[in-house]
Parts: sequence; structure tokens; C-alpha cells
Amino acid sequence: MEYRVSEKIASALKQITDHEKIAQAVAFMEEDQENIIQKQIELTLIPAPTYQEEKKAKRLVEMFEEEGLTDCHIDEYGNAVGIRKGTGGGKTVLVEGHMDTVFPIGTELNLRRENGWIYCPGIVDDTRGCATVLSVIRALNAADIETKGDIHFVGTVQEEGMGALKGMQYYVNHHPELDASVSIDGPGFSEITYEATGIQTYEFNFNGIGGHAAGAFGKVANPLAAAGRAIAKISDLQVPEFPRTTYAVTGSFAGSYESIHAIVNKATILLNFRSDSQEELEKLRAKIFACIEEACREETERWGRDTITYDYRHVCDINAGTQASDAPIVQAAMAIAEYLGCEEPKLGHGGATNCSRALEAHLPAVCLGGGADYDSKCHTVQEQFREEGAYKGCQSALLLTLLCAGTEAAESIIE
Repeated sequence: MEYRVSEKIASALKQITDHEKIAQAVAFMEEDQENIIQKQIELTLIPAPTYQEEKKAKRLVEMFEEEGLTDCHIDEYGNAVGIRKGTGGGKTVLVEGHMDTVFPIGTELNLRRENGWIYCPGIVDDTRGCATVLSVIRALNAADIETKGDIHFVGTVQEEGMGALKGMQYYVNHHPELDASVSIDGPGFSEITYEATGIQTYEFNFNGIGGHAAGAFGKVANPLAAAGRAIAKISDLQVPEFPRTTYAVTGSFAGSYESIHAIVNKATILLNFRSDSQEELEKLRAKIFACIEEACREETERWGRDTITYDYRHVCDINAGTQASDAPIVQAAMAIAEYLGCEEPKLGHGGATNCSRALEAHLPAVCLGGGADYDSKCHTVQEQFREEGAYKGCQSALLLTLLCAGTEAAESIIE
């Protein structure tokens, strides 16, 4: 079905793009692309694994100060923050990109730039998002644009992996003044993430007595066998294709070469499961726990000598969530993508982005940056960024920020 943008949103977009200062800001972003790429390169070369973003946060705050933001600081959680005050009467908007990357300290960051491409781990995910945040600030300043609402420019921490979007969660939960959120995660502009995929990750530990591989045989139940039974049962679970629901055993640990002839007293599995529906996520959780309990009971009954027990640690919990696909902020993002030259902007269903935490906080929110027409190979050491047309992602973020915050050209679209 063709996506339709209301007359109200289309009119607001035309009003701001026709405005002389805003047109200057949009044009400036293309002219300023090399400056932004240089900042992107500088930030990329500062290692920032999840939980180790301090150095990048310090430099990003310095960049905020250099661009004239106020109240520039690293908050209690480690997020890099700078504020651009509005004139009043608008909406307070968060514009953010996450600073952490998936690459551990010690990863070689041998940046190479040739033939319109830049190659380096972290050059896109999400250093490009942080660079886009800076681009929006520079364009607003270059064209001397005043917004009615305040804008919070933030580099967030702990988005990746075990971080579980917690930097963003902290920020939106500690700033009730926010009215809307724009995340940037990636180099594109044609796909709009407006939903949140629910994610749960657990560590399950299977516990027993243990003993000699031969001497204790038949006398004790085996925690590792219980873990194997659990994995087999979970692997047979059926989940719906829509709403998209997935699961994976992502790790298993037991024993060692030093105790290669021993029945372990503990075995551990890691499990990640996801769904675009919170209801389906909870259904799957119940089935998984039933599999764990059955596996322990069966292994116990197999030997009849001792009892396999289990305990667990809840590593990650992100709620599934959505908003109307025709919410004003979603319409605006789709209209902007078309304005910038995308013939068929796309709604990205689900998503594991910082937008998820904004939706949890009941904010109108989208994540921009999806829909690039090339594979950035993010989360690999072959990560790559294409320079041609990259400024369009920045223009998308600028225009959506202005529509949300409100300007003299048009009132905020946020209701």
C-alpha cells in the first residue's frame, strides 16, 4: 500500500524548505561535507568499545563546545551532552548518535581512504551518527537559524551488545522535558525505523554434583547433558514469521581441558530471543523456561540419584513497542526522504536501535540512517563508508529536527 503524507505535514515541510535560512543550512551541509568527514575520521580513531567510551565522550563534548553549545558535559551515565537553547514556544527535541562500537580495545584501526570510500572499523556504526549530530549543529549555526524548542545534542553510550541501549534509556528517563527524539544510526536516509523489537537475553546455569567421568557414572546426573537437552528442546520451538520472532542459543560453557575426564558440576548456556510483538516475546519466554525445566527434570529422572537445578541471570531486557505508522514524526521523516530524492522511502518494521528506548519513554521517535544503497559491512573489521551523497543523511536529520522543534517558518509538528 502506498504511504500517504498528510497535507499538514507536506505543508510544514514546504514551509521550512522554502525558508531562505533553512535552504542555506541545507546547502551548507553539502559544502561542509569534507569538514564533517574529517570529524568522523577523528572520532573513529578513538577506540570506544561498549563501557569504554570515556575518551570519545570527552572529545565529542569538546566538539560541542567548539560549535557553541551550552551546558556541555558528560552526564552521570557517560553520555556526551550539549544543549542548543530555543527562543521558546516550541518542542524540546533529542538528537543523538551512539558513541560505542563493537570492536574491543586493541582492534587495529588502520583507516584507509581511497576512491571515494573510507575503510575502518567503526567508521559507520555509529561514528557516522555522531558526525551527523555535529553536522546539524554546524548547519544551524552557519545559517543563523533559531529554533523555538531547545535541542539536546547527545552522544550516547552502551548501545551495542551487552550495553542494551542503556545510555539512551538513562537519558530519556532523566529528561522528562523531552518532547521528541531523533536517533541517527547509519549513513542512509531512505528507511525510517519507527518501531522497537523486544529483546531478551538470559544466562542459564545448570547445576549438579559432578564427579569423575567413569567413577561417578550412573551415580550423578550431568548438568552438561541437561543443558544439551534444553538446547535441543528450544531448537524445536516454532515461532511466528509475523510479527517477526526469533531465538538463538548464542553460547555454551562447561568444563575445561584440565578437567576433561570429569562430569561438570555446572554448565551454562546463553540465549537471545526477540520479537516485534511484546505478547509474542512473553509467550516465547514462557516456552523457553518450560524447556529449561523439562530438561532438568528429564536429566534428573534419567539417573535418579541427584537433582539438576538451574538458576539464571537476566542480561538484557528491551520492550517491544510501536507507534502509529502515520504519526506526525514518521510522516515527516518519510516526506523528507522523498524530498531528498528517494523515490520509495521505506518503513523499517521492528528495530534494535536507540529509538526503542525513546518509545519505551512514550516519546514520538524515529531512527534515521537506514536505507543506504550499499553494504557498510558494519560490525566487521571490513566496515566501509561511501562519501558520495553522504550529506543527504545529515540533511534528513536537520529537516526533521526543525519540524519537531519548530521555527519561525513552521510550528512544531509534534502534538
